[in-house]
Amino acid sequence: MGNRVRPIGKKLLQAVAAVLFPPICCGCGRRIDRIGTVCPQCWGKIQFLTGPYCPVMGVPFRFDVGDGFLCGEALREPPPFDCARAAVLHKGLAQLMVSRLKYSRRLELVPIMGQWLLRAGRDLLAECDYIVPLPLHRRRFRQRGYNQSAELARYLAAKTGKIFAPHILLRKKYTVPQVGLSAAERVKNMRGVFAVEKAARPQLLGKIVVLVDDVYTTGATVKAAARILRRAGTARINVLTFSRVVKEMEF
Repeated sequence: MGNRVRPIGKKLLQAVAAVLFPPICCGCGRRIDRIGTVCPQCWGKIQFLTGPYCPVMGVPFRFDVGDGFLCGEALREPPPFDCARAAVLHKGLAQLMVSRLKYSRRLELVPIMGQWLLRAGRDLLAECDYIVPLPLHRRRFRQRGYNQSAELARYLAAKTGKIFAPHILLRKKYTVPQVGLSAAERVKNMRGVFAVEKAARPQLLGKIVVLVDDVYTTGATVKAAARILRRAGTARINVLTFSRVVKEMEF
């Protein structure tokens, strides 16, 4: 009897919660059927990065130019990571979701953003040993109360069974926010920022890491982190971000 009451009580609580706090679209605020999703109108405004794209940088191409074709950035300045992927283009609703998660404590967005990340990085996640979030400096963590990249990485680890490893990468230097800085200023701002936890170094030797962040803008942050991971002996570093800023598509 007791075991049967618990599910009934849980369903009752869920029904009451649905009445008091009806699920709304995380984009426009319309009422929807399930919490943490978007309405059909907002769904149609999201541009998923499903390819074709550069196999290294993840920059989308207008046309399918064939396997192994690299974008200009990958040829001019090969990155310190092996490949980068993003779930969506950083504009409109996607940009709003990133901002709300980062600055407005909208942690209920993590599951839907995490699901899109899972789809975008399925092959990268399948082969990795560790899922490592971009860390916050402890001062900024105290101000914000959470690390949005760590919350996304935690979700991915829970869904894939891979090791969530927030302890590996440290942010040892407090910096001004990257928002509003030029590309050159972003690179300068990231110098000497990251370090690998000394005790974690043996864990990285010959391993494959997926580095998780919320948005890829110029790549200055993930490149700085990737260089440190590479120096620590990491065999392969793949970058997975929820959204990506794209100035213009190539080809």
